[in-house]
Amino acid sequence: MRVVLILALDTCDARGGVALLRDESPLHAAPHTTAEDYSSWLLPAITGILAPAGLTLRDIDLYAVAAGPGSFTGVRVGLTTVKAWSEVYGRRIAAVSRLEAIAAASAGSSSYVAAFIDARRNQIFAALYRRQAPAFLERVDDEMVIAPDKFLEWCEAKAASQRIDWVSTDPNCLTQTQPWSSRLTLNETVQEISPFLASRIGQIGHRLALQNQLTDALSLDANYVRRSDAEIFWKGPSHHGA
Repeated sequence: MRVVLILALDTCDARGGVALLRDESPLHAAPHTTAEDYSSWLLPAITGILAPAGLTLRDIDLYAVAAGPGSFTGVRVGLTTVKAWSEVYGRRIAAVSRLEAIAAASAGSSSYVAAFIDARRNQIFAALYRRQAPAFLERVDDEMVIAPDKFLEWCEAKAASQRIDWVSTDPNCLTQTQPWSSRLTLNETVQEISPFLASRIGQIGHRLALQNQLTDALSLDANYVRRSDAEIFWKGPSHHGA
């Protein structure tokens, strides 16, 4: 495969950012560290990482975008932006789960990897992965929004007696719950990683490109996991409690 320039975006929560990669190698990056809305911050930030390399949006071969889970407004900004670029420049899109990006950062070697992030409302966005090879993770079930203690119970049931590598940008969501003490007896901890995931999202996007698992502007869809407040108030609570 020829050298590919990848522009990666993560606007799913306030701790996102953008990154420029050549294949899997990060070149320039800009974390979102201000209170400025993504709608006004994003384009200047992208110009700021393209300009040092003498590039414009026309030079980008692939857009990798965090498709969720996260805030509804944040996810929409990122997806709407890459959809527009995809249509204008005729480029393909790699839609990447933030939870997969977090799980991919696991430094452990256990059979399972559990990734989670704060979803507020005393809930977390979470997913469990089975480690098939050092660099390949297979998601066990759907991503979910769930109470931290319930996710812990669910993971214990799925993994049975096997160890779990826990990875998060927000470890306290789980470690401050009473049931977490059951994992301490197994000498398990939560690996805390940086919430700046754009470079890793670009790397996963490169892998998806090699596997021909890309999408286009028409097919790109958000992965909200949890319904918006507007939907909840209009349709009423679902049996999933999301």
